[in-house]
Parts: sequence; structure tokens; C-alpha cells
Amino acid sequence: MKAKISAFFLLLICSYSYAQNDQYTYKRELLGITDLWHKIVLPEEVFGKVSPDFSDIRIFGLTKYNDTIEASYILQLKTEKVVRTEVKFKLLNTTQNEKGYYFTMEVPTEESVNQLMLNFKQDNFDWKLSLEGSQNQQEWFTIVDDYRILSIKNPETSYQFTKVTFPVTKYRYFRILIKSREKPDLSYAKIEFNKVTNGSFNTYPIEKSENSEDKKQKLTLVEISLKAPVPVSSIKIDVQNTFDYYRPITISYISDSVKTEQGWKYQYRQLTSGTLNSFENNEFVFESTVLQKLKISILNQDNAPLTIEKLSAKGYIHELLVRFTEPATYYLTYGNKKAYKPSYDIERFVSKVPDTLTALSLGEVQLIKQKEIQAAEPLIKNKKWLWALMIVLIMVLGWFSLKMLKTK
Repeated sequence: MKAKISAFFLLLICSYSYAQNDQYTYKRELLGITDLWHKIVLPEEVFGKVSPDFSDIRIFGLTKYNDTIEASYILQLKTEKVVRTEVKFKLLNTTQNEKGYYFTMEVPTEESVNQLMLNFKQDNFDWKLSLEGSQNQQEWFTIVDDYRILSIKNPETSYQFTKVTFPVTKYRYFRILIKSREKPDLSYAKIEFNKVTNGSFNTYPIEKSENSEDKKQKLTLVEISLKAPVPVSSIKIDVQNTFDYYRPITISYISDSVKTEQGWKYQYRQLTSGTLNSFENNEFVFESTVLQKLKISILNQDNAPLTIEKLSAKGYIHELLVRFTEPATYYLTYGNKKAYKPSYDIERFVSKVPDTLTALSLGEVQLIKQKEIQAAEPLIKNKKWLWALMIVLIMVLGWFSLKMLKTK
């Protein structure tokens, strides 16, 4: 009896409840479907309307029978790929003259190389080197000259730049000249061939850039705003100054914001840190992140602030590799904070995706009407009758309880 009454009360309560159906906000028709596989290049305006992890992207189709189906896809970032192959060599000898110290190496195989990695036992140095190649150790050809390598290590900093990159070349012998009065203590060296497949990027214009100085903490702060939220994977900083410099740097982005009585307060999350210096490219690469505002912090210590000449932001192109198995009118659908990340079988069979896919065109953005589903009508609409019924039920419960007590 008690179970029946409890179920009845639950039914009454649920009858007044309303549920918001998990729906998507935007859709764009996919145009030009002719094959089993196609690709979709995500346009920039999509990124500000999807979840940061892209979990709410779906490809929904509507068949001629008005059935809704879902097409599987793989999200792919057009990143660069680097295949590193270490080439074996033998250190033949180490010599010295008035120019500096020589290290001669032999590569016994006929393999191409384009990178030399050096490591020294010294912690602090700033040297210039030349790299030459030869087939017979009689005639030498210059590969790079006056190439700068250095190492800085102190309580505040630990930095080393000893990677020598050069055009692809093939020699039997290599000779390194380090132009130093101090004897370089070479601990090891690696010769490599790096095959690089370039990635595909979008370059995003900087809408606004503001520089400020925090004299107390000896920082230069650079705040960057892009036109819209987009996936960014690298920031390049061009410095106007021509003198040598070496400054620790941190790059962060606004991950959240709260409006208070004192104004907007921003929560920052670090993307990467490194060193802004006068001998590297000063392009800082990090995990692709959808963002709109960044902050760059440059530690000047006791040095004069640097003059930033130009800033540029890049991000990998995002593609969906989609498989269409049934005829239907398909839509790229997105904008649902409650959506979970889909799990498709094709993610485990990426090798089966054709190498060349035709890109689909996208129709205009359409807003999807949010439908609020009301539950069944309550059994009793008048609240007075409801309260009367509840009092009667309570009295019945009380009567049954007294009866049970008297029976015992």
C-alpha cells in the first residue's frame, strides 16, 4: 500500500516538470556529396560556437523517409610531420690550430644528412662554428660558416642552442671547426636526416595589440586580441632591436572571464614558455587551442625593454574526414554544451581512409529552433483539489498505521 501511494506522489510531482531536450544550435547543409568519403574544412566562424574539445560536432542526415541518421567522421589537424633518422658515424680525430678546434667524422654509408646535434660538458659558452664536407679529406666544401652555438646556465636560466641545421647534403667526411680559444669538451654528437612534411596553416590577423611595462616585476606585457575565437598553435614574435638579447617568456590565453563591480576579471592558462633571443626564429609552438585573447610576458630583468616590431598567429587547418553510407540530406551540426564526444569505429581504421578526398561546400548557417518538451498534463490541474487529495491520502495512511498497531 505504501509503495503504491509513494508511486502516486511521484507521478504527481513529475507531472509538473519540464525537460529541455539536448539540441544543437547551428546547422549547415553539406553540398556536393557524390562519393563514400569526403572531407570538410572547418571554417573559422565555426570555432567560436563549438566546445573547446569539438565534442559537439555531428554530421546528421535526413532521409527521404524523414529518418535521422548520423555519419561517422575523423577530426584531423593538418600538422607537419617530422621523421628523424640517425646516421651512424665515426669520430676520426680532434686537432687544433690558430683558427680553433677541429673534429673530423666519417660517415661510412652514403646517406643524406641535414642536421647535426652537439653536446658539450661546458655549461657556459658562446662560440661560432663552421661545417665542411669532403669525399676524400683532400678537398673540403663549406656547408655552413659562422654558425652560432651557445649555452647559458645560472641560478635563473638553463638554456642551450647547439643544433646545426643545413640543406640536405651527402659527404663521406664532415669536419667541424669551433672558433674558440677554450678547448670544447665534446661529450657526444649526432648526425641526422630529418624528413619534414609541412603542415597546412591559417594565419590569423591581429586585431589589437597593447604593450605595457610592469617596472616592479621587470616585465613587458603584450596583450593580443584576434577578431574571433580560432585554433592557434604558434605565435611568432619579430623584435626590432639588432643587439643580442636573451629573455625568458611566457605565453598565456584567457580561458575564462567573470564580470564584477570592479570590471572584468580574467583567468589565464599557460600555453608555453621559452626564451626570446637574438639567434633563433622566435616562433613559439604549442598545442592547438581555440582562443581569442593572449598575453605575452617577457622578463627583462635589469635590461631595457625590447621593441616588438610584429606579431603573427597561426593555426592548423582542421578537417573532418566523413564517411557517407546512406543517401540523405546531410548537415554539419554543432553548438551543444551537453554533447559528449562521439566514438566511431572508423577512428580505429584511419589507414582505410583514401588519401585524396573531395572537399564539400557548406550552405548558409541555419539556427535550429530549440524545442521545449512539456510532459503529460497533470492529473489534477486545480491545486485546491490536489491539496485535498493529499490530506485524504495522509488520513488513509494514518488509519492504516493505527489499524496495524492495534492488530499487533
